[in-house]
Amino acid sequence: MVRSLKWKFIFYAAITIFAILLFLPTLTSRLPSWYTKVIPTEKIHLGLDLQGGMHLILEAEADKAVESYVERIKNNLKDDLKERGIPAGKVEREKKDQIVLEVSGEKGKWEKLLTERYSIMQELTSSPIDKGIWRVVLVLDSKQADQIKKNAIDQALETIRNRIDQFGVAEPEITLQGTDRILIQLPGIKDPERAKSLIGRTALLEFKLVDEEGDLEAALKGNIPEGDIILYQRVTDPKTGGVKKIPYLLKEKTLMTGEVLKDARVALDSQFHESYIALEFDDIGAKLFEQITGANVKKRLAIILDDNVYSAPVIQERIAGGRAQITGRFTTDEANELAIVLRAGALPAPVKIIEERTVGPTLGQDSIRQGIISILISAALIVLFMIFYYRISGVIADIALILNVIFVFAILSLLRATLTLPGIAGLVLSVGMAVDANILIHERIKEELRWGKTIRAAIDQGYHRAFTTIIDSNLTTVIAALFLYEFGSGPVKGFAVTLFWGIVANIFTAVFVTRWVFDYLTLKVRIKKLSI
Repeated sequence: MVRSLKWKFIFYAAITIFAILLFLPTLTSRLPSWYTKVIPTEKIHLGLDLQGGMHLILEAEADKAVESYVERIKNNLKDDLKERGIPAGKVEREKKDQIVLEVSGEKGKWEKLLTERYSIMQELTSSPIDKGIWRVVLVLDSKQADQIKKNAIDQALETIRNRIDQFGVAEPEITLQGTDRILIQLPGIKDPERAKSLIGRTALLEFKLVDEEGDLEAALKGNIPEGDIILYQRVTDPKTGGVKKIPYLLKEKTLMTGEVLKDARVALDSQFHESYIALEFDDIGAKLFEQITGANVKKRLAIILDDNVYSAPVIQERIAGGRAQITGRFTTDEANELAIVLRAGALPAPVKIIEERTVGPTLGQDSIRQGIISILISAALIVLFMIFYYRISGVIADIALILNVIFVFAILSLLRATLTLPGIAGLVLSVGMAVDANILIHERIKEELRWGKTIRAAIDQGYHRAFTTIIDSNLTTVIAALFLYEFGSGPVKGFAVTLFWGIVANIFTAVFVTRWVFDYLTLKVRIKKLSI
């Protein structure tokens, strides 16, 4: 029995030392080099309510993703009808998921095209409107539309996460709420407006040809040639700050998009000392860009981001190697943000902010101070009460209480958990429950002593009889904490985490560590009277 005390002491001491080492990086950053090589250096991160930051709830307009998808189908259908020599007077998208086309010629020919290439578009109606001319209404399959919406939300979530990671926010929380809402919490953010701009940009990169033969002046008056669109280049005057809009008449067909983009980096022009974005395409994009530039030498290729023309250079020769650049008189910050959104990818659907809260760092510091004060006051009162009421046994309970708090902080550090204000409340509650377990044990021991049992027998029976009660009471709370974590929101989860691990640490310290101390006092020291 005495021999087992030695090994238990080594085991408990090792756990305690390891817990202190895990918690140490949270207290100080001045650690020796050997420490970082052997011990995990993760620290407890403070939540939004403690260090300040941003809280956003975004709503993704998934219907826009369906519209974009149907729009691409419409453009492809136009090209296929032209390639197969099928006369088409009208090919337009109506509503978000319908395409209306007017075709003539042999009916079997265009029906075969729709069946082979566009099976995901169901034929809603098909009726003759004139001799040899048919009006066909196609609608996107409902299952396909639902899948597009789901994919758009998932991709938006991943794209926003990638952008924020590159933006450099420590420990952001980005989760899906419901079916079309995204919760974003950015602790410690210092520039909320810049963060919102970065998150909300759709970043749709497109390459279109400039219509050199079209009449721009007539187009501006409303006579836009079929298959053309008008977009603008926004140029800011560095002296006055005014914005000048330069119109461009462009071919509506997009030759290439940012989907084939491999990398986007900020570079500096050596001649004019202006920042620009250097683009690098993947293998597919490089071949496509080479084909586009080779087929359109001496023509202007517009580089468009979110319907804004950044530049429209003349293609001097076929460009191989898969490289291009976006110029536009950027500041360094603007260029960096643009590079981030291009690298992270375009949002498949626009997002809008439906809820926004900003927590100032002053409020966070007040919360930390008040939380620490509440923990210290509650712990001090408990320590004094236990010593006053249970004497030496109360000191043993206080040691278990201190170890309990150390273990909880160590676990939070190891799990890279985020400590929130409700989390502090959960910690205070677990401290109270830790004392409750010790009180149960001590009262059972006192009851056994009153019945005239020896100290050893009283301790054995006291722990044995209290064990079931402690497990039952703590197990129900553990289950409640698990449900709170699974189904609760951010603050509720913070409360559940500290409560759960506080109870786990409580069972270990109250049942096993204190029992070792009592065993040591009775078996090794051989005390004659128990101070309880």
